[in-house]
Amino acid sequence: MARYHRNEAREWAREHMNGVANVTIPTMTSDFKRINTKAARHDVETAINHGFVGTLACSEHAITLAQYAEFTRAMVEQADGRIMVIHHAVFNSLEENIEAVKLAEEAGADLVLLGYPPFFHPKSLDDVYAYTKALCDSTRLGVILFPVPAWGFGSLHPADIPLPLLRRLVDDCPNVVSIKAEGGMPHIMSAIEVHREFHKEVVISSPLEYEYVPLAQVIPIPFCGTNYSAYYGPWLPRVHKLIQAGKFDEATQAWYQVDPARKAFGSVPMAMSGLINRTIWKYQAWLQGYNGGPIPQPTPRLHGRDMAALRRGLEAAGLAPTSDPDEVFFIGRNPE
Repeated sequence: MARYHRNEAREWAREHMNGVANVTIPTMTSDFKRINTKAARHDVETAINHGFVGTLACSEHAITLAQYAEFTRAMVEQADGRIMVIHHAVFNSLEENIEAVKLAEEAGADLVLLGYPPFFHPKSLDDVYAYTKALCDSTRLGVILFPVPAWGFGSLHPADIPLPLLRRLVDDCPNVVSIKAEGGMPHIMSAIEVHREFHKEVVISSPLEYEYVPLAQVIPIPFCGTNYSAYYGPWLPRVHKLIQAGKFDEATQAWYQVDPARKAFGSVPMAMSGLINRTIWKYQAWLQGYNGGPIPQPTPRLHGRDMAALRRGLEAAGLAPTSDPDEVFFIGRNPE
């Protein structure tokens, strides 16, 4: 159950969405039959120890709704109110997403990151509005809108979800609490206009660390997430605190410090046709103490050259990756 009433969602989000949120990827048992809940609990506890204020219960995997609900419930129980658990609304259809968000509510998730299924092919921005409003209306939870090129809406507008459509949704859906501003990537115009238009009404998230650290020094940005920053361990939550304290010189030096890791991240095959390589994300987190372990098929393979590049990047940045050999990643730190 939500920790707030639906009509209080924006106020609650304003209070709690201050910090950095990473992503938790589900782990299977060694026979691939069940969710490894020990692994989920380990990952949540590690995120808390690293200073994150939220984590996404990632759903972009070949798991059932029941397995996803079990995964989310284990995360919520381990979090015990110490960190926000964010539901990942990217299942196969609107109907399935409505079913999934109700399961996430029952499991105790705090917020919803609203995405769009691969076979949702809108003919107009009105179709995007109808889908989005239907999902928002189906839940008591606060919803994070997510303009990003991955949905394929760029053919309708360069900003993916343009300002007038976001305005309709913010006005018509009182449980819209945040906008994760990645529209029109790699350009930042959409992120800037979204902040200009909405930052007094909802929380604006700048999720990409290489944009967040510079932009947050010139405009107030309270939230950075959800994102791949588990790769950097506790680094980004610490930098967020520097920025919030106005220590911009220190934050800038920290930004330069991780440049080797940032470049290593950019050198590996992170995405193809809008689908993020979550196996690589899981390995990146494992390097910083997270669980690792099996992901069900179909999933991208992880090659030695990419593991070596990511490990070397952390070493060069002084971010101290685990000394455990890479073969341990495929088993996980809490095998079942």
